[in-house]
Amino acid sequence: MALLTVLTDENPRLRLKSQKITKFDKALRELAVNMLETMDDSNGIGLAAPQVGVLKRLIVIHIPADLAFEGSPEFSAVVVNPEVVKGSGEQIGEEGCLSVPGWFGEVKRYFAVTVRGRDIYGKEIRIKADGWPSRCLQHEIDHLDGIIFTDKITDPSTLHKVEPKEEAAEEELAKVN
Repeated sequence: MALLTVLTDENPRLRLKSQKITKFDKALRELAVNMLETMDDSNGIGLAAPQVGVLKRLIVIHIPADLAFEGSPEFSAVVVNPEVVKGSGEQIGEEGCLSVPGWFGEVKRYFAVTVRGRDIYGKEIRIKADGWPSRCLQHEIDHLDGIIFTDKITDPSTLHKVEPKEEAAEEELAKVN
């Protein structure tokens, strides 16, 4: 398939609301596959269609077991037209974003969510998630409404830049711990 270009936060398209998907065809499935490959190639764990310049309501997430945080298991989801229909509890945790490279900060999110949407064939699905998968779902769904994680930083003093070498060292340390 093809690697896509990830837009960065200077691009005004990231601030636009995405369109609901009504056509579940080969082009949609190809977009989902290309997004998964782009996300993996970029060392990301989630990606929303607007981040690759497509203003459609589609998200992809893959958290491999070796990157699962907070004791969460491996988690994968491809969701068309996702919406949070239930949220409970709260958690504050650090987030980053492929569209805001190198920047991290603390964001308050629901601890647990129920997300309703459709799979890439149009079948209705419901996903219940908590902890890290819940955070990822909420983060990616925000992109569909033109919201970037920096808009939701709880305390501006937590926003910090991590240089690529430091980021790689932090990722290696996280794998060991």
